[in-house]
Formats: sequence, structure tokens, C-alpha cells
Amino acid sequence: MKKPLHLLIALLTMAVGFGQSAQGDGPHSQLIIRGVTLINGNGAPPRGPIDIVVEGNKITQIAVVGYPGVAISEKSRPTLKAGGKELDATGMYLMPGFIDMHGHIGGRAQGAEPEYVFRLWMAHGVTTVREPSGRGLDFTLDLKRKSEKNSIVAPRLFAYTGFGSGSKKDISTPEQAREWVRNNAKKGADGIKFFGAAPDIMQAALEENKKLGLGSACHHSQMDVARWNVLHSARAGLTSMEHWYGLPEALFSDRTVQNYALDYNYQNEQHRFEGAGQLWEQAAAPYSDHWNNVMNELIALDFTMDPTFNIYEANRDLQRARRAEWHEDYTLPSLWKFYEPSKISHGSYWHNWGTEQEVAWKKNYKLWMTFINEYKNRGGRVTTGSDSGFIYQLYGFAYVRELELLREAGFHPLEIIRSATLNGAEALGMEDKIGTVEVGKLADFVIVDQNPLQNLKVLYGTGAVSLTEDNKVVRKGGVNYTVKDGIIYDAKALLKEVKDMVDQAKEKEGFKITQPGVKQ
Repeated sequence: MKKPLHLLIALLTMAVGFGQSAQGDGPHSQLIIRGVTLINGNGAPPRGPIDIVVEGNKITQIAVVGYPGVAISEKSRPTLKAGGKELDATGMYLMPGFIDMHGHIGGRAQGAEPEYVFRLWMAHGVTTVREPSGRGLDFTLDLKRKSEKNSIVAPRLFAYTGFGSGSKKDISTPEQAREWVRNNAKKGADGIKFFGAAPDIMQAALEENKKLGLGSACHHSQMDVARWNVLHSARAGLTSMEHWYGLPEALFSDRTVQNYALDYNYQNEQHRFEGAGQLWEQAAAPYSDHWNNVMNELIALDFTMDPTFNIYEANRDLQRARRAEWHEDYTLPSLWKFYEPSKISHGSYWHNWGTEQEVAWKKNYKLWMTFINEYKNRGGRVTTGSDSGFIYQLYGFAYVRELELLREAGFHPLEIIRSATLNGAEALGMEDKIGTVEVGKLADFVIVDQNPLQNLKVLYGTGAVSLTEDNKVVRKGGVNYTVKDGIIYDAKALLKEVKDMVDQAKEKEGFKITQPGVKQ
């Protein structure tokens, strides 16, 4: 008899046998996390050893209890109250919970259900996710409520509705746009995800949404970007842009539309992404007057950039993306099939992808990263988003890859942690509750036994490869604990649950991962 998924997960948790529960331990009347080095999200350098006291889901005390290499005096430490719990994290590194600003909660086409996606995120320290549209507002709001009650293992969720979704007819007038925005707010959405529309409709929708105080994000689709780019959106009240779409177009100085191949067809996704790989070379040169003016205006508008570098990385090295070491253990068969070349599946556009396309995308990245890094340097807000579930990028793992790509763009590791924490909190209007480790804020933490500033790879669930003094190859790292709302989750136990889900699906289907074009 087939067991329901929630019973299967419970059985797996009991079988794992880690120190903390994958299902969560807490919240506690008092929790003291002992002996950590704190890497806060505000750009401050690491400091420790520190004891952090949590009561329920709030931080109540942050105590510096000694000096590196010196035995800690127990007299200097916060006292554990009756019924309280201690977590010995001596020598470990603690950061605020990570915020993924572009996280889709799986998809029917991918066969990725929330239980699978949430565990991968939480196993990598992601405690807050903004979903920029998905399977529908009701679907996400239901999960959001359950996450708020901590009745499921899940990050804190922010639900952004795809503009126009649920409408019985196409939105064709500014008043219809305003009415849809008002109804979206009444339904409980946190914001709107736009893909573009006619200028008068975008103007009306963004103005109304801003008046209501909700967030907004936009993937400026090629279908409308020639008339309405990032600069237009930001002026109208858009709070964040996704990916790169619409930004090169705002930087055009010698043209008004992308230099499309004359046989281009947007429904052919190789055309779409191949052409996109040439976009940044068509924009104004870095540090030119037009380039500077666009950047400075966006910063003045307090506009947020959410680049999601990782989701397009396969464009510059397809073999690397396909062979990422976590696919064998953690990628579902249904998701692997979705990734394979297809004329139908979104983001599976490898119809004839080769060296020329990859070289163009490498140039594209250099120019794109130059803008994003300078935007950060001038005080602009850059956040961390993954957009996983497409193009060989796996939930959780892809978030860590995004951190690495921010490093490639020129961010200092401390700037990267700020991008992944405080910047995301500010973009969500939640900086008073999450994003840094401060008294009074929610107890959301990432705890790892290696220094992520020295090597971000230690945050991958698979850890980082290292060599011991006696020449043995070992793995170091992988998040040890993810704490959300004062509840401790064993990150490695969560990954074990995911692996068991994947193993069960493979066994049921008789599936083995093979590379595209190779028969099983």
C-alpha cells in the first residue's frame, strides 16, 4: 500500500537520526545558541564568540562572550532558564536567514511539489521567499498561511500575482488595470509580477499598486519592451526588476529595438535566448554619459535590481550546468525530463546550442555584471534571487550559485551576504523584522561549520571538496542548521529527505539520469 507523502516524510525523519529534527525543533520558551561567529547582514565584519538568546520566535539578547582562541568564562554567558534549550554551535558561523527574491514554488510541468522545493530551500538556509507568480494566488496564499503557523516545513512566503491572472477577460484599458490591482490587493497578495503591457496600462497598474503600498516586480518581456523599458517602469512606481530584461533597452543610444535576426520568432526559444545573448553589446558603453544617467536615475528612485545571474548561466557553459554534481541525488526524474531540449518546455531551448552562443553569452555576462556591480557601488540595492526549476538550476543549490556569481561580478563576500539578507528585507519592507541579527527581530538564522566568506561553496548541500594533511579527499560544509521563527531544522536531514523522495521516484519509474540524446 502506497503511503501518503506526509507519512513518508515522517518515517524518513525518524530514520535519519540527526541531532535536530528535519521537521523542526521548537520554538522554545528560551533557546540559546552558543559560541558562534556572527556574520551579520549589515556589512559588518565577523565577530565572535557570541551567544544568541531567542525567546519564542524573537531575538532577546546578543552577548559577546569572549575572544578567539581564549577559553570562554561561563560567568559571562547568558543563563539558561528552566525548560530552555541550548544549541552548541561552538566555532560555527551564523548569518541571518537567506532571502530568495525570485523563487517559484515548483510547477506542474516540472513535477516539483512544495514539499520537495521547500526542503531544498530550507536545507540551504533560505528562510524567506518572494514568489513572483506561480500556480495561482490561492495556492500560494494557502502555503503562506501554513508557513506562518509553522504547520509545514517551509520558508516565509511573499505572494506576487502575475498581472492579469484570474481575470475573465483581457485587461485592455487603464481603468480595468486599476480595478484588477485593487482586487488583487483585496485578495491578500503582497504584490504583482508584471511581464509588460501597453504603456497606458502599465502606468495605471503601477500607479495604483504603489498607492496601495504593495510591491512589484517585472520581467520586461520582448513583446512590450520596445515601448516600455525598465526606466519607464521605475518612474511609474515599479519596485524591482527581474533578470536583465528591459535594462539594456533603457541603455540603447543608437537604436530603439533590439537587433533581431530577420528570421526571429519569439515562440522559438532558441531565437529568444540566442538574441538576448547579444543584447548588452547593443547598449551604451559602460561609464558613458547615457549609461551613467540611467543608473543614477534608477538609484535616485530607490529601485531594486534582482539579477538572477545563475538562471542563465547554462547559456555560457551548458555542459557545466547539465553535469552539476547534485543532479544525480537531488533532481527529480520529472524535473530532469523538463530540463532536456524541447520546443515546448519553457527554458529548454537547446535546439542547436554551441560555442558561438556560449561565447556571446560570456561577453553578455561581463557587461551585465559591470552594470550590477557599479549599481551596488553607487548605493543601489541589489538582491539575491534564483528562479530555480528551469535551465538545469535546482532549488537551493542555485541560490548558492547566485552568491558565487555575485562574487564574480565584483561583490565582496560581506556585500554578498548583505545582498542575500538585509537588501532583500528592505526590498520587501521587512527590514524591521528580518535581514540582520538584532534584538527584537525574528529568529531566522543560517548556521554552518565552515567560513562561507572564505569559500561560498561550503553553503552547498554537497559541501566543498578539501584535502586533509594526510592526502585524503573530504567534503566540508553544507549548512548544519536552518532556524526559522525560532525553530531549529537539521539542514542535512532535510537533504536526506529530498534524496529519499528522489530515490523513490527513480525506483518507481525505473529511471536513471542520462545526458540528452543518450538512451538509458
